[in-house]
Amino acid sequence: MGCGNSFYSLLIAFSVALITYNIIISANAPIKQELPGPSRSSRLSVDPIIQMPLERSRRFGSDKKRLFHTAVTASDSVYNTWQCRIMYYWFNKFKDAPGSEMGGFTRILHSGRPDKFMDEIPTFVAQPLPSGMDQGYIVLNRPWAFVQWLQQANIQEDYILMAEPDHIIVKPIPNLSKDGLGKAFPFFYIEPKKYETTIRKYFPADNGQVTNIDPIGNSPVILPKESLKKIAPTWMNVSLAMKKDPETDKAFGWVLEMYAYAVASALHVVGNILHKDFMIQPPWDTEIGSKFIIHYTYGCDYDMKGQLTYGKIGEWRFDKRSYVTVAPPRNLTLPPPGVPESVVTLVKMVNEATANIPNWG
Repeated sequence: MGCGNSFYSLLIAFSVALITYNIIISANAPIKQELPGPSRSSRLSVDPIIQMPLERSRRFGSDKKRLFHTAVTASDSVYNTWQCRIMYYWFNKFKDAPGSEMGGFTRILHSGRPDKFMDEIPTFVAQPLPSGMDQGYIVLNRPWAFVQWLQQANIQEDYILMAEPDHIIVKPIPNLSKDGLGKAFPFFYIEPKKYETTIRKYFPADNGQVTNIDPIGNSPVILPKESLKKIAPTWMNVSLAMKKDPETDKAFGWVLEMYAYAVASALHVVGNILHKDFMIQPPWDTEIGSKFIIHYTYGCDYDMKGQLTYGKIGEWRFDKRSYVTVAPPRNLTLPPPGVPESVVTLVKMVNEATANIPNWG
């Protein structure tokens, strides 16, 4: 038994070392040489792996649950950690509810070491990029972390939901992916056509129209696990190449890694069904409606009459950036009358989670 464990440990260590070597090589080589995208002869559009989910549905019938695994990448910062704890609380509330096809959950911790929440949240510890490679853009660790997780973890489900720490699930989520396609939220600020000249560095004309690139990021997206296994290394290499190029870095800024995922998905001919009702983003989206996720990426500032004062700190506010070094306290003050349902629901859900999570703060 001891010999078997030692062999397995050596195998994992060798795999990590090999991948790290490939990252370093890809980061310092021309994108044309190192990008593991498909060739014109690869015929990814008829890849039997991509078609597998459709074939399974025909074989087993439509009443069989198609479970997906929820994966969230995070650092070990206070800021990421309190968000993950709240996210996981609401995942558990809805996991087994009627209509849910939510399977397992993993926090992919790319700090390279365990933290004290390993027993609270199912966690896979991934290694960060080599020192200095992210150039201060910590999000570059996300695709590299996914590469490690997909290669090393035993993922039971056939589908993956890529989510983020600042997501709150508001109702049971079914498997929205179908026919080998991903289900993704469209972002208005991801505009491949607008940046066609820049995009062509990573998506050559041989791959088709720039409009083949969907206006998405990697999250939220539900897609077949086998598709993500092919996309992830390309996503990693495109991200690194984009960050290395000053023109691309300036053009895409803080959403660079989102563009990289969209490009990688298109390179592997993995299409996406765009689903605006996947999530809402307060304060701009005001009603929950049929949405599944609240994404609290924007600050919510209001005066005491319930009027939005965006761009100016309000008399009442909720902004995740107010809690970078310390978790939000329990029992946050609710918004004043007149504030939209989405913001009220967000604060109530944060309060419920913090009231019930042991040892909060």
